[in-house]
Amino acid sequence: MNVPDHLIYVIDDEAQVREAIADLLESVGMNPVPLSSARDYLSLGGRPDRSACIVLDVELPDLNGLDLQAEIADLDHPPIVFITGHGDIPSSVRAMKRGAVDYLTKPFRNGDLVAAIRAALEEDVVRRRERLDLMALQERFMLLTPREREVLPLVVSGLMNKQAAAQLGISEVTLQIHRGRVMQKMKATSLADLVRIAEKLRIPIPFSRHGGAQSNGATADSGRDCG
Repeated sequence: MNVPDHLIYVIDDEAQVREAIADLLESVGMNPVPLSSARDYLSLGGRPDRSACIVLDVELPDLNGLDLQAEIADLDHPPIVFITGHGDIPSSVRAMKRGAVDYLTKPFRNGDLVAAIRAALEEDVVRRRERLDLMALQERFMLLTPREREVLPLVVSGLMNKQAAAQLGISEVTLQIHRGRVMQKMKATSLADLVRIAEKLRIPIPFSRHGGAQSNGATADSGRDCG
């Protein structure tokens, strides 16, 4: 991965540790951004438009690493690799349950840190690709007319055209026209593809493939499994 393609935020309040990690990462062609506190990271105002990861010390003076992880949990943030001089099982379990890539206890081997960072960057590449794909699907969904948005969940639920048309009080021919437009606008190559798209968009599915009403909260995935 080329240096301009990623950033690695190194958050540690000990200057010697920050500098040592930064030197290590630069020596293997990575691009570190040393920071002395969690607040310094939060002040950056969001993640960069490139792949990234956070090397995060657990013990920080203002906001410790685990609390920072919790604070940004619902935000679009890079994967985290924890480092600590005082590791304990409860902290490591808490960190990993919340999605940390690794939890390394000082002194750690340079190779272990580099490997963890590479894994985090690879994970972030996948995350970013999935987010971009979802955004593209959401943009396509917004192109659908209100009627087409009614047709889509009925189609992916497995209802026959006649059944779906009856649910909407329209003719079967009209239903087929709407169905074709939905397929075209969502760029679905098949019904199975449209089902996968509905799953990604978490579109509620009102009926099973046998025409029965679904329970509340059912999605395209549950509708497909009923088939």
